[in-house]
Amino acid sequence: MNKSVRMLNYLFLVTLFCSSLMAQNSCVLSDGNTFQSKEFYPKFSWEVTPQYFMFGDGTRLLSSKEVATIAEKTTFICIEKNHAQKTLKYAEIGAKQEIAAFKAVNPEIKALFYFNSAYAWPFTSYNENFTKKNIYQHPELKKFLIKKPNSEELEHRNNIFQFDVLNPEFREWWVNTVAKGVEFSGADGVFIDQMHGFVWLRNEKKVEVEKAMGEMMTNLKAKIGPDKILIGNNASSVTDVFPAIDAAMFEHYNAKKLSKESLLKEWAEMLNNAKAGKMSIFRIGVEAEWDNAQGVEATVGGKHKPSEKELELLSKERLEYYQACFLIGAQPYSYFQYGWGWKLSTGPLVDYPELLKPLGAPKEAYKRTTPKGWEFTREFEHASVWLDTEKKEAKITWKN
Repeated sequence: MNKSVRMLNYLFLVTLFCSSLMAQNSCVLSDGNTFQSKEFYPKFSWEVTPQYFMFGDGTRLLSSKEVATIAEKTTFICIEKNHAQKTLKYAEIGAKQEIAAFKAVNPEIKALFYFNSAYAWPFTSYNENFTKKNIYQHPELKKFLIKKPNSEELEHRNNIFQFDVLNPEFREWWVNTVAKGVEFSGADGVFIDQMHGFVWLRNEKKVEVEKAMGEMMTNLKAKIGPDKILIGNNASSVTDVFPAIDAAMFEHYNAKKLSKESLLKEWAEMLNNAKAGKMSIFRIGVEAEWDNAQGVEATVGGKHKPSEKELELLSKERLEYYQACFLIGAQPYSYFQYGWGWKLSTGPLVDYPELLKPLGAPKEAYKRTTPKGWEFTREFEHASVWLDTEKKEAKITWKN
């Protein structure tokens, strides 16, 4: 073989290698634009299905083995609202210790604190007096809560009180409190649950509620700093909140959220998030299928409250469908969260081999097989995805 041929072969191999490397690190959106990442975001890769984990165990900390198991699968996590509260008294201490444990395993992991903007969960030291037993001894806190119409009685859901976002003093307290939790726990940012501000309790003040939520989230982002991640749950279409966040979760908490119409809408929102330089988290909880009698009968044979083992079995049976639902709409910096709840015991420790199969970057945007049909396809470097959201069926063909 002469020198020029060897050189051509070498250049071909280099080109092939570089193309493969670019595909793995591609930030190209499905519409041809480029994702504008930020230095404080987690590292993103299409090597396997990118995952986000959010979990808690109110009774204890994770074992070193459990930390290692999760850290092997993701570099993006959130410690849920009541983690280790019964052991350590306050959830922010549980978050602090857990975040340190994950950072010791992988210093590059991005770990988030949790706080709620609507419900006064009494798991942290900041919220411990928002209880029926204590709240009436703390008028300075009671004024932050929503009252029932024409009454001094407080609104609640299962004795969990409800924050009044229309109170400017509350908004200031809340921003300072969340920022304190982020700093204390050593978190890389925060996941904020509930973007609604209980607007349905005061529809006549809808505009004011929405603006107050936007102001509060904007002030929080400024308070925690420009290098901290702010995630808003179901915030992609919340106009006043959207500019403040770095990421939005799509939480599929009931059967309606899993409808074919909802999924199609969310794929468009995932693209819009990416075009704005914001991450997306596509959270599937298979427990939502139990809202659908046909889904129950088709899986474990009866409409009853499922056991943990039944839900784990269901999650494994339905993984291909929900993984396909994510992959059809996934953009750079889109993450998949899968399980059947928010606890450590509801998915994070389950082995799902398909989520660790080589994926590679998408080669194209998804295709809709007919203009008004519900079948979709998409090609990735190492996988071909077919999805029918009307029949709730899917097939992922792995190429190697």
